[in-house]
Amino acid sequence: MTKGFGATSTTDDVLSGVDLKGKRILVTGVSAGLGVETARALAAHGARVVGAARDLAKAEAATAQVRKDAAAGGGSLDLVALDLADLASVRACADALVAQGEPFDVIIANAGVMATPFGHTADGFETQFGTNHLGHFVLVNRLAGLLRPGSRLVNLASSGHRFANVDLDDPNFERTPYEPFAAYGRSKTANILFAVAFDRRHRDRGIRATAVHPGGIQTELGRHMGEEKLQALVDQINQQRAAEGQPPFEWKTIPQGAATSVWAAVVAPADEIGARYCENCHVGPVVPDDAVITAISEGVRGYALDGELAEALWGKSEEMVGEKFA
Repeated sequence: MTKGFGATSTTDDVLSGVDLKGKRILVTGVSAGLGVETARALAAHGARVVGAARDLAKAEAATAQVRKDAAAGGGSLDLVALDLADLASVRACADALVAQGEPFDVIIANAGVMATPFGHTADGFETQFGTNHLGHFVLVNRLAGLLRPGSRLVNLASSGHRFANVDLDDPNFERTPYEPFAAYGRSKTANILFAVAFDRRHRDRGIRATAVHPGGIQTELGRHMGEEKLQALVDQINQQRAAEGQPPFEWKTIPQGAATSVWAAVVAPADEIGARYCENCHVGPVVPDDAVITAISEGVRGYALDGELAEALWGKSEEMVGEKFA
């Protein structure tokens, strides 16, 4: 495994000396936060980045620095419209990219929502599962034919997967009482399981898939929590850390948060990250499903890497979206 990177490494640290000229990379969610920084870092090192966003005007304004750094580094940025909460938009985006016929070296499924009030996507799916998982499930699978041999899929997951395993009997909370973080946990577990199942299907072509946890970062992702809930969460974490004799929690910067995404996308050895869960620029350890761990401890629950569950989720996802993928 690549040495020298960790929780405080930034995108510039990870990509120091890396030349990405000739690489074409799709990044979803380039209108704010991690998506913008991920696109900037890759384009600054010569990559041709295709950035997808629901609000193109917002993305255009947010990526001004991306374009400047791209010009200086020999890369580029093109924007495409994508609303992951509307499968018509997802399919239109994928169809347009397929029609162009230009291959990709990496897809970084970065966009997502967190702890939203109960609601539904345009297709009637629970908002977080529908947006975070099903939208990317359809997009990535429709673009799979454009992935070059040796390319990679990087799914943005979260330590929040520990809040809940997927519930394939009630994915839309039709019978289960809705809880925002339980729904978030389900969707993030699904992101990891999707990487496991995608990796299994495409590794024979040298295509590997992985899931990454960026760490605790203050971005627009937490907009549904409010300052009081966010502070209460930090206070709880610090109580746990104090009891363990650890220093107080510190937020990662956005360049530190995006570092694991770009590390997994273009730096880490492919065979070591395939079908795995990565955090702090390394592969995370597997922890027992019943292990008591703090909110920012490292590790992935075993259920999130379970191959049989990954296959069951794949089948359920195909059933929900009404589309089969080879």
